[in-house]
Amino acid sequence: MDYLKAFFAGFLSTLVFHQGVLAILHGAGVTPRKPYAMDPTAPLHVPAVLSLAFWGGIWGILLWLVIARSAGSGAYWALAILVGAIAPSLVALLVVAPLKGQPVGGGGGAKLWIGAFLLNGAWGFGVALLMRLFSPARSIPVTAGS
Repeated sequence: MDYLKAFFAGFLSTLVFHQGVLAILHGAGVTPRKPYAMDPTAPLHVPAVLSLAFWGGIWGILLWLVIARSAGSGAYWALAILVGAIAPSLVALLVVAPLKGQPVGGGGGAKLWIGAFLLNGAWGFGVALLMRLFSPARSIPVTAGS
């Protein structure tokens, strides 16, 4: 059941946190990339944002495998943000981009990498938060005394 929750946490975190940060960055003129892209993706022609959210769900399961053991400790949030920022960014820019015919690293400089880390770090935080909300019996204490 935790894997299903983790999938939905990753899916929803993509739509709320990842795309929310992208909306802020786009609105501030930091990136030309628009949030909630509805362009159809190959081969199923689903909107790009839903494809991204699906993969966010898969990544949510993987992230949960890493952070679940630290639930209840201060490391939970740090791991969620750091692993969330680094792992999907590395795979997207070093593996997925070349598979799609794009240059390794997405062809961008530091701005692209920092943007990826920000978007995916926000996504990781969202997964951790949603998993906490989905599993209140095992929720992380807000203060040391609670």
